[in-house]
Amino acid sequence: MEAILAIAIGALTGSGVWLLLRPRTFQVIMGLSLLSYAVNLFIFSMGRLGLEVGKEPVIQPGVPLDLQHYTDPLPQALVLTAIVIGFAMTALFLVVLLASRGVSGTDHVDGVHGRDEQEMP
Repeated sequence: MEAILAIAIGALTGSGVWLLLRPRTFQVIMGLSLLSYAVNLFIFSMGRLGLEVGKEPVIQPGVPLDLQHYTDPLPQALVLTAIVIGFAMTALFLVVLLASRGVSGTDHVDGVHGRDEQEMP
């Protein structure tokens, strides 16, 4: 299970970095989204007992109060919060992308490439 999770985190990180280096703004936004998903998986995997099956999620009578018998809820709460913030930031980035494309007439990151093509005879 840990190997599959590590491969997924690596693939998401590699794809996100590759998309961040692309010249189009939509690809940069998708790269940021993939990187945020990779970070979410990493935070979730950092919960020491988060990947084990058969642990009690809530306190049970007669079971000692230590993390060897329970699942740590903090990484799960952090990931849920990060997902909500990630959706909001993606929506904001898309609005800024549309406004920038309307003003500059291109979707290149530097905003110059589209003007050069329009001015050339």
